[in-house]
Formats: sequence, C-alpha cells, structure tokens
Amino acid sequence: METKQTGPEGNDVKTNERFFTTPLIIIFFTVFIDLVGFGIVIPILPFYAQSERFNASPLEIAAIIAIYSWMQFFFAPILGRLSDKYGRRPILFISILGSAVGYFIVGRAATLVMIFVGRAISGITGGNISTAQAYIADVTSKENRARGMGLFGAAFGLGFVLGPAMAGVLSTIGPNVPFYFAAGLSLANAAAVYFFLPESVKHVAISSGKGRFAEILESFSERWFGLVNLVYFLLIMAFSIMTYAFSLYAGFAFGYDAAHVGWLFFYVGVIAIVGQGVIFHRAAVRFGESALAAAGCLMMAVSLMMLPFIDSQSGGLAALLFASAILSLGNAVASPALTSLVSKLSHEHEQGKSLGIMQSTASLARAIGPSLGGFLLNSSTNRVDHFTVLRTFGTASVIMFVTFVAAVYFSRFMRNQVVV
Repeated sequence: METKQTGPEGNDVKTNERFFTTPLIIIFFTVFIDLVGFGIVIPILPFYAQSERFNASPLEIAAIIAIYSWMQFFFAPILGRLSDKYGRRPILFISILGSAVGYFIVGRAATLVMIFVGRAISGITGGNISTAQAYIADVTSKENRARGMGLFGAAFGLGFVLGPAMAGVLSTIGPNVPFYFAAGLSLANAAAVYFFLPESVKHVAISSGKGRFAEILESFSERWFGLVNLVYFLLIMAFSIMTYAFSLYAGFAFGYDAAHVGWLFFYVGVIAIVGQGVIFHRAAVRFGESALAAAGCLMMAVSLMMLPFIDSQSGGLAALLFASAILSLGNAVASPALTSLVSKLSHEHEQGKSLGIMQSTASLARAIGPSLGGFLLNSSTNRVDHFTVLRTFGTASVIMFVTFVAAVYFSRFMRNQVVV
C-alpha cells in the first residue's frame, strides 16, 4: 500500500516509490568519476602555479582559478539549453572531453599563459555539473527530488574524498602527474557516458530565440527565482574565496604542502558525504529546503570567522579540523537545498535551462570570489601574511552573514508559497 508524508515545502513524499533506478545509479558514478578528476586539481593547482617553474603570485593564482568560472559563466546557459534540446547525454560527453583536454594542457604547460589556456578550455566545456543535475531532475519525481540532489551532492563529496587524497600521493611522483591522471580519468568517464548512459530527455525543447543574457535577466523577474539565486550567488562567492585561499592559508599558517592540503580536502569530503548523503534528505523532509539553506549559511559564516585565528600556535590541527567540519557541513546542506528548490519550482521542460542559469550565476560568483580573494590575500610584497589572511576570511564571513539574512527572508517568503 502506498503511504505519503507531507513535507514542510508542501510536497507529498511517497515512501514506497522506487528511487535507485539504473539511470540514477549510472549518473551517480559519472558525477563521481568526474569529480575525482576535479578534486585532484583543486588542492594542488595553487602549489603548482606557485612553484619555481611558474612563480605565480597570490593574485595570479586567483586569476587562474577565476578564468575557469568566467568561461563557465558565459557557456553554462548555452550548454543547459542545448541539453534541453538535444539531450543530456551528448552534452555530458562533450563537456567531459573538454575537461580532459584542459587538464592535459595544464600538465604540459611550460608557461603561466598555458595554464590559463588549459583552465579556460575546461571552463568553456564545463557544463557537466548543471547537465548532471538536470539529468537527475529528469529521472526523479518531485517527491524524490531532494533525495536525488542529495545523492548528487554525495557523489560530489565522494569525489572530493578520493580526488584530493590521490592528488597528495600523485604530487610526490611529479608536479604535473596529477593533471595527466585527471585527464585520463576524464577520457575514461567520457567513454562510459557514451556507451552506458541512457538519454533522459523525452522531448524536444523549443528555443525562445532570445539571447542568453536576456533569458537570465528575464528569469529574475520571477521573485522566487531571484531570491534563491541571490542566496546561491552570495554563498558560492564566499565559499569560492575560501576554496581559493585555503591552500595558501594552510601553507602559511601550518607550513603544509600539497600532500597535507590534499588530506585536508579528503577530510572535508567525508563531512560533505555525511551531510549531503545522510543528513540532508531527512532534514529536508522534516524542516524543508528553505530552512536548511538558512541554517547552512549561518554555520558557514561562523566557521569562516574562526579560520584566520587558527594556526600551528593557536588551536593547531584540532581547531582547524573543527572549523573545517562546520564549514563543510553548512555548505553540504545549504547548496543542495537551493538546487532542489529550483528543480521543483521550474517547469518540467525547462529544468536544464533553469539549472544552467543557476550554475551560470554560480560561475559568476566563482569568478568574482577568487578575484576578490586574490586581491585581499595578496600583500604589497606579493605574499601572504597574517593581515591578508584575516581580511580575506573576514570578508568571506561577512558575506555569509549577509547571505544568512537573505536566506531567512527567502525562507519566510517560501512559507507563503505552495510548491506543486
């Protein structure tokens, strides 16, 4: 017999509905493999660019990280719209191939310019995240949407568990080995998508004929979409400041190298798996996605304020692990809560475009975040010092407090809405 529960967002939760379908399992492993490659690059890229071979300053490292998101900002809506029209599978295949090319160029780079080129190529084809989210929205019911996005987040977190740990090990073999390995993983993942992943789109979307910027601006005319994108934008901007600065901060405050930072990201990934794969779905049913978004933002604000006061002499590794756990758990519940709400409230035939616009907004935040972080973390001598660490993480914390206020307002707004 079928039983139902009513969640706080107004949705009926069917408790006996099949969730782990074959397409969902395949896309889980697709996202997981993709994020292993992505997770390999993130913790090691600042150290790679800072090495004697390139001698990049904190500001130049920020630009390397930001160029990926600038490219993704312009191209994610296009890829999202193409996935609505031609299907998720071909867009996933092309974007993962692009990642492979980008990783290979970075690994072969002889100059700083080539690193920029490699990251730009990866950004141009970097629509795989929003396309994978749209795929999950295609193959799950609205009742299971939050659970599906939580599973996506678990794959994301699991990729960050193995990726950074592998980066630490591979970096001991050679500084460019992690990038070659990531390129190989992406090639294998593209082959798996091509041969094993079924198409999820059963319709052909009709293009509105409007430019992507016109569609982005028009989408914000819907109040709920404007609110959720504002919260998501601020959250991602603050989190990207931290992501950029964390490796350089750990090197300055604790004397850590790429291997140490890789294991720290491994730890953060474990927390993300617990938060998104276990806690998020249960909490979403009980409290609702909008409430979780507000709670997660507050946790991130507090943890970001703690970090600049932690070093090898003050608090040590135990304090660093504690603050990192709060930060990871806050992001683990806030991010999937927002994407779940967007997928629920979007029209069925426009989920790829809506999630693409949302990820484009996130890409803009990821571009602005490191750019701002590079300015804040860079001293007049092109180095990291105590003051630059304080102003960098302090700024990120203030942004998250503003985000928390916006999320509370959004939560109150959602209480008066009926989610169908």
